[in-house]
Amino acid sequence: MFGFIEGFSVEVYDLRFNRIVPASARMERLWTGARWTEGPAWFPAHNTVVWSDIPNDRMMRYDALSGHVGIFRQPARNSNGNTVDRQGRLVTCEHGGRQVTRTEHDGSITVLASHFEGKRLNSPNDVVVKSDGSIWFTDPDYGILSDYEGDKAESEIGRCNVYRIDPHSGALTIVADDFVKPNGLAFSPDESELYIADTGASHDPENGPRHIRKFAVTGDGTTLGASSVFAKSTAGLFDGFRFDVTGRLWTSAADGIHVFHQDGTLIGKVLVPEIVANLCFGGPKRNRLFICGTTSLYSLMTHTNGAA
Repeated sequence: MFGFIEGFSVEVYDLRFNRIVPASARMERLWTGARWTEGPAWFPAHNTVVWSDIPNDRMMRYDALSGHVGIFRQPARNSNGNTVDRQGRLVTCEHGGRQVTRTEHDGSITVLASHFEGKRLNSPNDVVVKSDGSIWFTDPDYGILSDYEGDKAESEIGRCNVYRIDPHSGALTIVADDFVKPNGLAFSPDESELYIADTGASHDPENGPRHIRKFAVTGDGTTLGASSVFAKSTAGLFDGFRFDVTGRLWTSAADGIHVFHQDGTLIGKVLVPEIVANLCFGGPKRNRLFICGTTSLYSLMTHTNGAA
């Protein structure tokens, strides 16, 4: 059940892919037993990965030194996306709580955002922390559409937005409001651009979006400018994604991980035996890719390093 995946393979579309996934690479299944894994976050201080098992309402933790997997938090208010801020604290999107929270060093939980203009958020999905301490997150309605990944409810806001939390005042502002279902997001390594996935095709397969958009970040770093479609998914939907240090984008998809060069070229795929929801780079050198497949946590050593 655990250990290296027999028959592991990749698909190479551009020779540039061979520089980042070694020919000797082997994929390892580290753990299985979830219903829908999401939101892996690497904690370098204690060499662990924390991730969400949304329908089972728990967060799991993998110790990279011992290989032990245990429950980090349960109940977890149907947590989804997670990240680590510049002070090493866990920042979490909660479907059940319909809020974004931060776990402090003493274990207490601070609510960072739960309402916009007096109305409850839908179900925060994915989150990233910018170098200035601001927190940016997506808020589709997946967690309130049914009781499977949260609690069924009507949207109070009536649309699905992308938000920014000011690091000083805590004020919540909309940075993008033209998405069907905003999902994964990440800044380019130099933070000049913000990339955001739209998974509207999940409920409108014929006409809904299944792409990642690229936005210019304005000069003051607090708002977004013009956007364009960076990539369209050819296998299911893009969900969570990360950048490596050179600006290549590694994104989840139905058949595994799709890797895009900075120019938008799909250079290769890492095939995974389950639908992938999200991923992150970790390990002491940030060259180990941790992958959340439907029921399992996988890992793969690479020849690149994840962006901070």
